[in-house]
Amino acid sequence: MILYEYPFNERIRTYLRLEHLFQRLEELLPRAHALDHHFAIQTIFEVMDVASRADMKSDVLKDIDRHKLQLNSYRGNPAISERALDQVVAELDQCFSELNGLSGKTGQALTENDWLMGIRSRISIPAGTCEFDLPAYFEWQHHNVAKRQADLQQWVQSLAPLAQAIALLMRMLRDSGSPQKVIAPNGQFQQNLPQGRTFQLLRLGIDPKLNMIPEISGNRLMVSVRLMKLGEDGRLHPAAAEGAFELTLCS
Repeated sequence: MILYEYPFNERIRTYLRLEHLFQRLEELLPRAHALDHHFAIQTIFEVMDVASRADMKSDVLKDIDRHKLQLNSYRGNPAISERALDQVVAELDQCFSELNGLSGKTGQALTENDWLMGIRSRISIPAGTCEFDLPAYFEWQHHNVAKRQADLQQWVQSLAPLAQAIALLMRMLRDSGSPQKVIAPNGQFQQNLPQGRTFQLLRLGIDPKLNMIPEISGNRLMVSVRLMKLGEDGRLHPAAAEGAFELTLCS
């Protein structure tokens, strides 16, 4: 199954972008090639850009608090495992404490590193990090693998609390939904959303053998999916055939 996710609000959209960047970092850090480490540094800067909003940290802390209040309201319910509840609340407490313990915006400590900020000022310029522009960075890329990895791990430390908090919040959000199998006649699907519930994320799983690409749109009232196919002309065209997929709404 190919899994597509569609956020219903800007906050979840930002969480998904940060999650994507942190997953990329996790993939690049263990690698040995200097080029991989170049893109790891670029990804660190992208995380800083996405998380630079003044209220980003506050939003995440409020979400953690909201989840704690909701979970604690389940205490005493015979259908809920107190042990599992304690474990999740402890995870939330740890994420809150570590993120709240960071001063300033995410990655602020890195802005005090003039060497890194010199790279940041040129990395968005095409070929702006060539050896004649940044000889010190070129020299760093020739350090041994262990030294480069140690430097990267040190720089990533200030981003780790946000990464852990985002991962936990997204895991809990995804676990809140129940998948349902649906059919899109002539490649078109629409569903009215139940009133009284606010959904934050749509997840759509589709068999890659269908060679169909979903175009998703939605709001608090309804969700719409149009299945497309990539034509020989390199453009997307509406799929005329019936398509089946798995739909999950997470609140």
